Amino acid sequence: MATAALPEGPYEAESAPPGRSTSNAAMLQTIEFVDSLRGQGSENLGLDLRDLGIVLHLVRNHVSGRLTTMACLAAASGLSYGTAFRAIEGLIGSGLIVRRPRTATGRSFSLHPSSELLRRWQLFAGHTRRLIEQIASDVSQAVRKPAADMAAVIAPPTVLENKLALPRGLRLLVHADPTFMAMNALKRQFEMILGVPIQSKALSIDRLWAEIVQNGQRPVSAYDIIACDLPWFGDMVGRNRLRPLDDLIAGSEMDMADFLPDAVVSARRRGRQYGIPLLSTAELLAYRTDLLDDAGLAPPRTTVETLAVARALHAPERGRFGIAWNGGRGTALGHTFMVAMAAHGQPIVNLGQTADGFLPEDMTEDHLRPMFDSEAAHAAADYLTELLAVSPPDILSMTWYDRARAYASGHTSLAYAHTLLVTLFESDPASPAYRKTGYVPQPIGLGGRPISPLGGYALALPSNIAPERVAPAWAALAALTSASAAKLFMTNGSLASPRFSVNRDPEVQALSPVIGVVDAIARKGVLRAWPRPPVPGISALIAIAGEEIHDMLSGLKTRAVALATAQNRAEAVMRGLDRD
Repeated sequence: MATAALPEGPYEAESAPPGRSTSNAAMLQTIEFVDSLRGQGSENLGLDLRDLGIVLHLVRNHVSGRLTTMACLAAASGLSYGTAFRAIEGLIGSGLIVRRPRTATGRSFSLHPSSELLRRWQLFAGHTRRLIEQIASDVSQAVRKPAADMAAVIAPPTVLENKLALPRGLRLLVHADPTFMAMNALKRQFEMILGVPIQSKALSIDRLWAEIVQNGQRPVSAYDIIACDLPWFGDMVGRNRLRPLDDLIAGSEMDMADFLPDAVVSARRRGRQYGIPLLSTAELLAYRTDLLDDAGLAPPRTTVETLAVARALHAPERGRFGIAWNGGRGTALGHTFMVAMAAHGQPIVNLGQTADGFLPEDMTEDHLRPMFDSEAAHAAADYLTELLAVSPPDILSMTWYDRARAYASGHTSLAYAHTLLVTLFESDPASPAYRKTGYVPQPIGLGGRPISPLGGYALALPSNIAPERVAPAWAALAALTSASAAKLFMTNGSLASPRFSVNRDPEVQALSPVIGVVDAIARKGVLRAWPRPPVPGISALIAIAGEEIHDMLSGLKTRAVALATAQNRAEAVMRGLDRD
């Protein structure tokens, strides 16, 4: 059978149907992209394209924390010096560039993008990314975000008009967690924004408490701003360690309504505000969606269901356990027991009841009565005892980071988790839980209702801060807690903003599904402060719970003895308090 002769060369073939040249298509696509980009630059930036080099260099230096002078900006513009200087002066005159004095004489100054320029740049950058996505997908009908969605995007923080008058720089005392680590990573940028060097000391939770106490005993504070865990405010205010902020808030443009209400209330005492929320976390139950789906299980909503799901997925022979939680002696287990009591419908002290829960603050002496002798405390102790059988072997030494790591590594199917640390699996494609995690509020027991305990930190001014440092320290605090700063933290490793506007920013929501979950439960009134109430003596109660319940879980004491001892110890502590 004769076979058709093969072509001798690439061009010896029958004519193919005419088609569109690939190179021409790519060229046309590039032309359309550049043309669209030029239009967006004109529409969103409102600039002559001649000025684009100036803006690019200025914004690049701003986000990198590098100083920009008139000479270096002119040199980077690509224009002749005379033309560049006239263009820069024009941008200063139109309010798009801020000229900030570098010295007391004002003869030397630095240049920075104004808030308006950063707002325009954010819109331009958003539209540019849409165009790039459209070309990358090669889909002409690519979905574009509506203009209203783009308008919700928060621009980067701009510089203060004047450098802070803080000799030796700004001194911070903070907690060693992802938000404060993001702040440290952005140190150069914030030094540019504030105009002063930043010295920051980051400590673990117990060491932070001790340092705040020690600092309060000094004649003059060693710090300008301190980070305070939300439940600590009752104790810290009662011991006169914090300065009230009401006069400073009244003289500022700070929008307190943008913060989660319970976060604001947690940093308040007797009607006075002592802290501004910097980060807010929710205590949720995280679960592996793939494992539950394979087993035909629904996400647990009660403590009984949680135990059942944990037992069904407990497979120690395969290196996977049912659930991770804080079982470490002391503060870690104390927090676990406190929120477990709340899930059973009772705060750790006898707070006054409201229609939807409890008051987050003590109003009478009876409200400070410890509740280790309550039915909820007994039920919480029994629940933790049952969890032992479906937990990793090292559960009684596990703390916040350990439980998140255990879940992120695939060693547990469920985990109690603060949203502060979900980046360990939400941002790590190597984690078995990456994009396979669902969240529900605290599973409830007894007469409890769905709640998610509010956690987090607020920034405060120490009561013994030097008077001349109060105003600049407040300006720094306001800048660090602004919506633009909160977004910057979120996009650099934190997933814990206390602001509604930031949590609704489309670029922030795209970081992780947990952000939308927290925003939704906050708006529904599920994210509450009363499970970790900011009352005097709370740290002592947490420590007592963490010791006595650990003895119970270790088999050293019975439930009855552990809770009775905890009640007696707690009553002695609370009786000795000097109430403010």
